[in-house]
Amino acid sequence: MHVHVNAAESVDGKLSTREREQVAISGPMDFDRMDALRAESDGILVGVGTVLADDPSLTIKDGARRERRVENGCDPNPARVVADSRARTPTDAAVLDDDATTYLLVSEAANDAAIDALDTAGGTVIVAGTERVDLRAGLDRLAGLSMQRLLVEGGGELIFSLFEAGLVDRLTVFVGSVVIGGRDAPTLADGTGFTDTDAFPELSLEDVDRLDEGVVLRYDVEE
Repeated sequence: MHVHVNAAESVDGKLSTREREQVAISGPMDFDRMDALRAESDGILVGVGTVLADDPSLTIKDGARRERRVENGCDPNPARVVADSRARTPTDAAVLDDDATTYLLVSEAANDAAIDALDTAGGTVIVAGTERVDLRAGLDRLAGLSMQRLLVEGGGELIFSLFEAGLVDRLTVFVGSVVIGGRDAPTLADGTGFTDTDAFPELSLEDVDRLDEGVVLRYDVEE
């Protein structure tokens, strides 16, 4: 499976404020770029924190792109995937509407009643891992469902975990002309962080584009 992390951050590396409130970091051109990435993907992955904070729909906005997918034998929208170790996704979350298939990666520690509620709400629950979601096992299960191109849209905890597991193939970052600040504001890669410099992911800068009032950086991640 090819895993592509795409994110927008402030010039000081923040995804949002310390209260986890959405901030307009990018503009219309970058929104369209992101929509095109969604249209090229088989699935879109976010962490449950993103669902709780932003309630995203994770669907393609442009009708022509949805139509082209159908013409190519695909569903109008990619599948939606939520990494949710404890099955905390609300049953009325936008990712559980009828616009696309939704998979929820949970751990064995998730409450059975919560799992049943998500199943009733239309989600397909995949158990992978004991206390936390085992991302490698979860992605292997998704690959077995013919999901080969996975777009990751946050948040920082999930992105770090994917890097830590060596699962990221490509990283694209829009850096906007805004300073958010705050030592507790989420960053591109949160989690525990790397302590051994030898464990740092090796990134190869492939392209830089000016877009809106910022720049898009595209990296390949070396194996």
